[in-house]
Amino acid sequence: MNPWICASLIALAGAIGGVINALLTDNGFVLPSRIEGVWCPGFVTNILVGAFSAFASWSFYGSGASIDLAQMSERAQISLRFSALAGALLVGVAGARWITNEADKQLLKVSVKEAAKKPIPEEVCDQILRSPAKAILESVRSA
Repeated sequence: MNPWICASLIALAGAIGGVINALLTDNGFVLPSRIEGVWCPGFVTNILVGAFSAFASWSFYGSGASIDLAQMSERAQISLRFSALAGALLVGVAGARWITNEADKQLLKVSVKEAAKKPIPEEVCDQILRSPAKAILESVRSA
């Protein structure tokens, strides 16, 4: 199989992992944005980071690591196993999850800074505990 087709399939599996992460997070399919100076990745970034993570992992540690592009010949056979695609999907989810968690962590820091400035009623505190990071910032501001 052509190495570029293998790489494309791996990146596609990672991109699907990024979509899965977007579905699993509370943010959903929103576009990248800035909130209080914090960059929130959105689903487009999840897809790109998932694809890149999967490709990098396959290239460094998977069967892609043994491919010598300079010495490719017509006879060279490259195989792509289903386990490599499944691994790429998982790495895509993990890579996208990492970037999402970093943005949420920064949003929570901004929320703590805002919360320290004002007294917050106990019922709002209970609501905050069950909310995603972006909603926590909105709740703290409105309290």
